[in-house]
Amino acid sequence: MSINKVILVGHVGRDPVVRYYEPGKAVASFPLATSERGYTLPNGTQVPERTDWHNIILWRGLAETAEKYVHKGDKLYIEGKIRTRSYSDQSGAQRYITEIYADAMELLSPPHPVQNAGSARPEASGRPNAAAGAQPQAPQPAGGDTEAPF
Repeated sequence: MSINKVILVGHVGRDPVVRYYEPGKAVASFPLATSERGYTLPNGTQVPERTDWHNIILWRGLAETAEKYVHKGDKLYIEGKIRTRSYSDQSGAQRYITEIYADAMELLSPPHPVQNAGSARPEASGRPNAAAGAQPQAPQPAGGDTEAPF
């Protein structure tokens, strides 16, 4: 048995590019940056911050959601599979690209001001009736009391 699963939390590098290959069937792509903080080793050596860029691919409903709600700088949770493919560039050289095919996406940034006041930023998932990457939560008690009853 093998597992191909990737979970990323990062910031969008540019607005998604969305293409429709049939009516109602979209594919979106955008870069996502993930960063590790810099730190100092016990001997005083400084290790700088490291940023990695990931190519994110979204299909169908996720692509349409990204087109409406995802913008450069937004913080996203992405869950999906890692895929590598090859192609020939203009000079005929073989090139390889690694992409993340997203199965689920959750918008972590606060909503942007929207012209249509009735719009809200939903969580998006390729799975029906499932909140992407979210665990079921118990209902909160009325009155804002979050203390445990025991």
